[in-house]
Formats: sequence, structure tokens, C-alpha cells
Amino acid sequence: MSLILLAAASVPATPEWNNTVGAIISVSCLVSLLLTFKIKQPLVGPKLPFLPISIPAFIAAMCFGHAIGIGIVLGLTNIGRI
Repeated sequence: MSLILLAAASVPATPEWNNTVGAIISVSCLVSLLLTFKIKQPLVGPKLPFLPISIPAFIAAMCFGHAIGIGIVLGLTNIGRI
């Protein structure tokens, strides 16, 4: 039982949502969206009418951007920058 409590105690505290957190998530999503232009076949599947990529590539880029952004926010919170 003490190992479970030790694991729960080592989880970093999440910051309150503010403009800095939103900007970090937005920039990481934008960077990951720009990286989709480097994939081999970005136009496989249904296309988005306003971007030259497919819907699955867009969803994958947004998921990857959020995952990277959350890691950045938690890392910066853990070292005390946010």
C-alpha cells in the first residue's frame, strides 16, 4: 500500500488554466500541424476544405500537439517556471 501512496505523491501538481498554458498548447499544436507537411502521404482519406491535409492527419497532429504541450506544461510546472 505504501508504494501506491508514494507513486501518487510523485505526480506533479497541475497549474491552473491561464493564458500561458493556452499559448503553450496552441503553439505545440501549430508546430505539430506544420510537421504533417513532412509526412509521406498527408492526403490519404477525406480532405479538409481549408487545409491541404486530410482529416485523419489533422486529428493526429492535434492529438500529438496536445500530448507534447501537456508534457511541456507539466515539465515547466515541475521546475517552477509556470
